[in-house]
Amino acid sequence: MRGVSEPAVAVHAGAGARSGELETRRDEVRAALQQTVDIARVMLESGAGALDAAQSAVMFMEAEVEFFNAGRGSVLCADGSVELSAALMRGSDRGAGAVAAIGRSKHPIIAARAVLDHGPHVLLVGAPADAHAAAAGAEQTDPSYFVTDRQRRRLAELSSDPDRGTVGVVCLDAGGSLAAGTSTGGMRGQAPGRIGDTPLLGAGTWADDLVAVSCTGDGEAFIRAGVARHIATLVAGGSSLEPAAAEALVQVADLGGHGGLIALDARGHIAMPFNSEAMPRARWRAGQPPTVWV
Repeated sequence: MRGVSEPAVAVHAGAGARSGELETRRDEVRAALQQTVDIARVMLESGAGALDAAQSAVMFMEAEVEFFNAGRGSVLCADGSVELSAALMRGSDRGAGAVAAIGRSKHPIIAARAVLDHGPHVLLVGAPADAHAAAAGAEQTDPSYFVTDRQRRRLAELSSDPDRGTVGVVCLDAGGSLAAGTSTGGMRGQAPGRIGDTPLLGAGTWADDLVAVSCTGDGEAFIRAGVARHIATLVAGGSSLEPAAAEALVQVADLGGHGGLIALDARGHIAMPFNSEAMPRARWRAGQPPTVWV
């Protein structure tokens, strides 16, 4: 479904507990979400495509150490390492690229773009994924770059609700094309080698010519429910966006999972349901000011 459209953007910064840190740093989180939306908004208003806008907005969140579980400052695995995953999908032709369990590509979303743009594959994992990104020109760094003192302290904390946050962006451009990008460090204290829903197309990330989706939360439940693709199937069958998104999240809840998602359809409708305590999020539609919730 392509043609002249009013651009739109939705952003999430991960679903999870309403932590004390989130409460005390509410204004800073709000400002970071505002800047994320503005990055995509300015690009879309200047005529950029949805894919580039989504990638650029995710890149900003990957570099924002203080708040977002993506890129530098991501949560740590049980052994103190960082394993990063990301996916990027273009709705017009379902072109997609994803990476999982990488540790050297400075921006995992760029590594995902390298898979999309260079070669026949959709998902690459581990060191070969970093090498593929490097060959495509993606900046590499030492794995220690991603490990912060804040996350070392958090790994040492005893907690019944480990972080499961993710960041994601969905965009609709003026030509009617949709795109989705998602990036994560996974779940705090996860076993090395664990892969959640983020890089799995149809589970945590999806875009076609009708809808773009980015999910966050208990990755195993989102995988088992096939959430992102399920929403797309419901929309293709005639459902409006909000009921489709709500129904998919019910599937997650039925499996004992918590989380949320952002979804954007080709008409500019946005849905952002969640069943966790919090999901910092923002949206923008052409002709309207951005709106941010923390």
